[in-house]
Amino acid sequence: MYSAIAVYVLAFFAFCAEWVFGGRSRVARQSAALTAARTAVAAPAPAVVEAAAEGGGGVALATRPVVVVRGGGHDSDAADDRGDVTGGDERSDRFGRIAVALTVVAFLMHFGTILTRGLAVKRAPWGNMYEFSTAVALMAVAAFLVTLMLRPVRWLGLFVVLPVMCTLGLAVGVLYTDSQQLVPALHSYWLWIHVSTAIVSFGALHIGALASLLFLFKDGYETRMKAAQPVRRKWDTMMERLPASVSLDKTAYRVNALIFPLWTFAVVAGAIWAEVAWGRYWGWDPKETWSFITWVAYAAYLHARATGGWKGRNAAYLSLVAFSCFLVNYYVVNIFVNGLHSYSGV
Repeated sequence: MYSAIAVYVLAFFAFCAEWVFGGRSRVARQSAALTAARTAVAAPAPAVVEAAAEGGGGVALATRPVVVVRGGGHDSDAADDRGDVTGGDERSDRFGRIAVALTVVAFLMHFGTILTRGLAVKRAPWGNMYEFSTAVALMAVAAFLVTLMLRPVRWLGLFVVLPVMCTLGLAVGVLYTDSQQLVPALHSYWLWIHVSTAIVSFGALHIGALASLLFLFKDGYETRMKAAQPVRRKWDTMMERLPASVSLDKTAYRVNALIFPLWTFAVVAGAIWAEVAWGRYWGWDPKETWSFITWVAYAAYLHARATGGWKGRNAAYLSLVAFSCFLVNYYVVNIFVNGLHSYSGV
């Protein structure tokens, strides 16, 4: 696992280099465009010079020179709906490709670690918080790589690898538990069904939450640039290379809508397993209660989008609230609240 974390760190720095060199390239091209514009304005129009050379008394009309200014929104060089991290810089693109390659290598090493853990204990490798955390981090990277194969979302890599590193660091540094067998209630095929679907849901919903968070920053940037006197900030070159806010909003909605049925199945499967293990489908255990709260939060988000026409910032806030419920359910309830699902003391 430590080797996988080390490769994730290298991938993180490669993604950082992609953003840094892409930003420098963009600033250089904007500066060159502004210099060319000033030169065009200062120089006399070609038609006027030609008329003067001929000695004519009339004034020849000339085409008005195009003046390039720092625009307040997307221009031909700015990020479109797909995003443009590199800013057209070859070196930035090279770092981006290296970062993706390192992410794939780290993912394979990460997967191998979880596989060997499962083979060692001869059970599903997600029987405690350490194992669950490593599996969730794996699914978050898998969701990013699958999305990357379908759409050009390399701009998302930096924002995925960072929480993955934090999750793995917390797992190995705080939540680590030696390999051991499970309590009798957990010896069931429902461990493979219920927990695996929860892992996939939690990992994939990271992408929806990240898209919602980035949307808020991008929307704020676009709002500032539409003002009569735009106020530019240091991180605006980064905002310009993200996809348009509308695209980020759609990405968050599509991911959350796609994963919500799977999360619904995970909750239902948990209730069925509870009946098998404890003789009741629902007992309002803290874990069960927060799972239901999380489900309601995502259902409210999707309902608001579908029927209330909620888009933009309100929808993003709802998405982040729903994902926060997921985090509370996992970290706070598991560690600090006693119940049948409690992992206190690991």
